[in-house]
Amino acid sequence: MLKIIAIGKMKNKPLEELANEYRKRLSKYDKLEIAELKDASVEKEGEKILEVLKGAKGKIYAMAEEGKTMSSEEFSEMLEKDLMASGSSIFIIGGPYGLSKEVKEAAHCLFSLSKMTFTHEWARTILLEQLYRAKSISAGSGYHHK
Repeated sequence: MLKIIAIGKMKNKPLEELANEYRKRLSKYDKLEIAELKDASVEKEGEKILEVLKGAKGKIYAMAEEGKTMSSEEFSEMLEKDLMASGSSIFIIGGPYGLSKEVKEAAHCLFSLSKMTFTHEWARTILLEQLYRAKSISAGSGYHHK
């Protein structure tokens, strides 16, 4: 199972449609749950995120600009390994001011989609596409081209 904890709602309709398309495609491979939390101060958002994480099982990835970057193939391999080991992976996308120190410390891995910074809506859409791509790579489908 995959879970995304995201600060803020998708307000950009075309991006929301694209994110939903990847969410639909991803459902072919795995169950996905998205928890949207209301934006607030970084500290309040952190408290809300930690509350959602209580009792969570699986590897926790906090999306952070200082996090590890990897290729789609590396991401696919890591994701499958983590899913086999724990059954679930949780991805946290912060608000405009990032994630609290406490959330980053609670994560097993700081993960970055790019050295560039994206809005939470773009980050969610890109993450959903990369999750779909990772699962497609593992399944051997023709989606990912070398």
